Order: sequence, then C-alpha cells, then structure tokens
Amino acid sequence: MSELSSVQTVDAFMRAFREQDRERAESLMAEDFVFTSPQDDHLDKATWLERCFPTADHFDQPARTLELVEVDGVVLHRYEYAVNGRRWRNAEATTVVDGRVREVEVYFGGAID
Repeated sequence: MSELSSVQTVDAFMRAFREQDRERAESLMAEDFVFTSPQDDHLDKATWLERCFPTADHFDQPARTLELVEVDGVVLHRYEYAVNGRRWRNAEATTVVDGRVREVEVYFGGAID
C-alpha cells in the first residue's frame, strides 16, 4: 500500500465502505480497530465487519462529504446522506495510527429537511 496521509486513509476507508470493498476496508483497518456510535459501544474489528460493514445499501445514495480535515491528530469527517428520502448529517472522529484506521467515533445529527 502506498503511504497515505491520515485524511487520505479515512477517505479511502469511507470509499471502501460505500463501494462494499471489504478487502480494501480490512487493509486500511488496524488489528485493534474500535468503532463507537450511539448504537454501538466499542465494537471490535470482526464485529464491525459483520454488523456494520454490510449496511451501505441502507442509504438512498452514497454519503456526500461536507468536510474532511485533520485536527490535533484526529480526522474529522462531516457528511450528509439520505435514508427513505430524508437527509441527515453526521460527524465522525477517526484516529489513524501507522497508516491504519484504529478508532472511529460517530456522532449522529438530526434530519435537515
């Protein structure tokens, strides 16, 4: 794998999720990967791949990135998506260590229309 910045790693990880490219997603994940959201508390890599990874078809269309920046070693990703015709915005704080996604924290926003 080429040397990616933390922002590029998160972007590639999100693209692998949207495209359901499990091999690519796994190659970008640290072995001690942890995922937390209001619905999931500290899921490990295997559980996230089983429970969350296959849900990309839940969205009406791929999420649209509004902002993707690194701040103090954490990549902040703000994005918009639609489910059943309603638009929503979420934010994620992702930690990348040694070129791999180690931790993702998702913060749910409300409907915007």
